[in-house]
Amino acid sequence: MDSDDYLLHFKGYNFERSLVRSDLLENLEDFEIRDDDVFIITYPKSGTIWTQQILSLIYFEEHRKQTQKMDTIERAPFLEYNIRTTNYINRPSPRLFSSHLPYYLVPNGLKNKKAKIVYVYRNPKDVMTSFFHFSNLVVKFESADNMQSYMNTFLDGKVVGSIWFDHVKGWYDNRQKFNILFMSYEEMKKDLKSAVQKICKFLGKELSEDDLDAVVKQATFKNMKSDPRANYNDVLKYELGTRNDNGHFLRKGTIGDWKNHFTVEQSERFDKIFQKKMKDVNLKFIWDINEE
Repeated sequence: MDSDDYLLHFKGYNFERSLVRSDLLENLEDFEIRDDDVFIITYPKSGTIWTQQILSLIYFEEHRKQTQKMDTIERAPFLEYNIRTTNYINRPSPRLFSSHLPYYLVPNGLKNKKAKIVYVYRNPKDVMTSFFHFSNLVVKFESADNMQSYMNTFLDGKVVGSIWFDHVKGWYDNRQKFNILFMSYEEMKKDLKSAVQKICKFLGKELSEDDLDAVVKQATFKNMKSDPRANYNDVLKYELGTRNDNGHFLRKGTIGDWKNHFTVEQSERFDKIFQKKMKDVNLKFIWDINEE
């Protein structure tokens, strides 16, 4: 499969062709935003499902107490990939949305600064490693023979989400136009409770200590992997299709797995590009589980 077979190029950005409707893309900027909408925005493989689960647990008591069975993808559906054909207009407030959109393609209504955006970013070496495994798992994506060839594909932006650097830098450079909180995947991983408290404060949500503990407990990677609502098993099975039955949407969820896949030369090459492209971006990046 060639990348052009599964990528749809629209206004300088790559979408997964079979999961998106071009008429929806054409009208995205006019999508009506409510003041209490909350968007989870990420580059792919940066903690999207995890953040969907965290916000679903914060916002919906029935999700937290497990009194209503609903997948997180339905609680915080993708704006541009409406694979469950949810009627967004009829959804009760507050609405949660997920998105991989770059800053310039989101609905104009997000610029009035009332609706909130939680932007989760992750160190790009781990993003690339996760994407490499995911591409070899999912039928709809072009598989990669080895890390060297995949690194070229990733750095050239010939993937869903286009160039990682452009996505993160674009959102960071234009942050003043939005009501946005930047969270790193790694800070969430290292201290989930503090991360949940920070997100709650930004969202103006006050949780009791018991509810906070319930959110943190259910949002650990281990518990999510065994929670059918949150691990996307049905999405993999019915909507994406896998090359083998043993694969999981949620794989390792660690920090620094790139070290098991990059050669020294590949790592140094990546570092040079990162330093050049991200020198003006004042976000903290963590590359190793032991980093402070």
